[in-house]
Amino acid sequence: MQDAKEEIKSRLAVEDVVGQYVELKRAGRNLKGHSPWGVDKTPSFMVSPEKGIWHDFSANKGGDIFTFIMEVEGISFREALEKLAAQAGVDLSKYRGDDSAVTKRKLRAKEALALATKYYQACLVREKKVCEYVFYKRGLIRNTVAEFKIGYSPASGKALLEVLKKRGYTERELDDAGLLNRFKTDMFRNRMMVPFIDTTGDVVGFTARILDKGEPKYLNTPETLLFNKSRFIFGLHNAKESIRGNGFVVIVEGNMDVISSHQAGVKEAVATSGTAMTEQHLKILSKLTSDIRLAYDGDEAGVKATERAIMLAGDLGIDLTVISNYHGAKDPDELIQKDPKLWQEAVEERVPAVDWLLNKYEENLDLRLAPDKKKYSDIALKLLSYIKDEVERASYEEKVAKKLGVGVEILREKGDRLNKKLEQAAAKKHFKKPKTEIKSDSLKKLEDSLLSLKIFGGVKTKIPLDLPEDETRIDELELVFNREHEGITDPDFEKEALELVKRYNMEINKQKIAELNEKLLSLDENSDEYFETLKDITDLQKT
Repeated sequence: MQDAKEEIKSRLAVEDVVGQYVELKRAGRNLKGHSPWGVDKTPSFMVSPEKGIWHDFSANKGGDIFTFIMEVEGISFREALEKLAAQAGVDLSKYRGDDSAVTKRKLRAKEALALATKYYQACLVREKKVCEYVFYKRGLIRNTVAEFKIGYSPASGKALLEVLKKRGYTERELDDAGLLNRFKTDMFRNRMMVPFIDTTGDVVGFTARILDKGEPKYLNTPETLLFNKSRFIFGLHNAKESIRGNGFVVIVEGNMDVISSHQAGVKEAVATSGTAMTEQHLKILSKLTSDIRLAYDGDEAGVKATERAIMLAGDLGIDLTVISNYHGAKDPDELIQKDPKLWQEAVEERVPAVDWLLNKYEENLDLRLAPDKKKYSDIALKLLSYIKDEVERASYEEKVAKKLGVGVEILREKGDRLNKKLEQAAAKKHFKKPKTEIKSDSLKKLEDSLLSLKIFGGVKTKIPLDLPEDETRIDELELVFNREHEGITDPDFEKEALELVKRYNMEINKQKIAELNEKLLSLDENSDEYFETLKDITDLQKT
């Protein structure tokens, strides 16, 4: 697809693509603006029209138009390629090779789903009973129904099948789209149809609510060539502009909660449709904002979902809070039916997720009793182990210790013992943590600074990094160099390089120590390898 990329780049100027998301102003040969991720107070986002690249100094990101769309939209390279190709008027089919058969199947499935959506929309307006349900019982207005492309699937088992067959679609193509059941008839019957719309605006499936009595109440499209429930986020297509603009996202439990929330003016609402939250969901959302607010029920399922979210969020730098003041309503949808303003207020009255969970645990325990104190400390310590920030964790340890009436050191000692037991159990069962190639922000910034000095500052200091060959990367480093030395007369590049190399080596040492500490967890404490690894850690700590 390299040729396709180059043709798209030749047709789309970087400033035009970025300018759809960032207000840019001329700054010499470059353009400058505020970070689309809302992390700067003064403009720190640079675009070089001449080089066709961008760099966000506050968020420490950069690249070409493809990396920008991937980052700002939270989508894959393939999705960014298709989005920019459509914008540039480039036909990707002429660039496809061995994957052309699968690509064609996906394209036909998308076309079938788009037609099915229009058909369901037409069916809705023809059915008075269904309109009464959608507009009066659910309280939706016409603009909302149009925005979310809501429709109705007829009760007949072959209504959609016959329509699409007349348009030339085969059973296999309709299977690829998830529109047929195992009997090769319509998957959805007599249901209010709500499309799953991906971030590029294409329909990839449906969630369907039964209108009469019957099970299941909600029926979702199964996994298909287009629909992956572990990645899909319902409502994100409609919400992403508000999320970027206002700097937060609200995760609710149900798809109808999302729709009602948007109608009530809280357009930052999304849902992990029909599945538990995954790391992929959080990674996609964290590219848009670090402020994630959970609007789950306060029942056992909601508590478990919140605990899982805290566990997943630990490594992503996410500010996780919980919306809990529903004024007696069971969920956001019911609260909105009562009064939309109450929902708007509830979104602002959030509490830290850890505090909310600790309070939930306390509700079922009597902390005056020793057995309940033990239970609470076990649960709380497990929860606090997910918190990666040392200062935040220490603060919660003090809070929990105070509630239990014990010294914080006693609590920490118990936490250490529990963690050691868990680590030993994991090692025995051969559980291994996945390795990560993600570099810390500080290390990435140091690498950028060192490489820019080497290439554009001409320093002689030995730098322990390979020079990049990719032209886009080199152009990006030129932006870094110009930014860091802008307005400085007669800078001492050699002195700066020496200091940066020293800091870089210290950062590398810290990373190596962390990796070796992780390795220790899987080793037998009496083995030679265990003591050799321990010695390596000690040696590194001395340097």
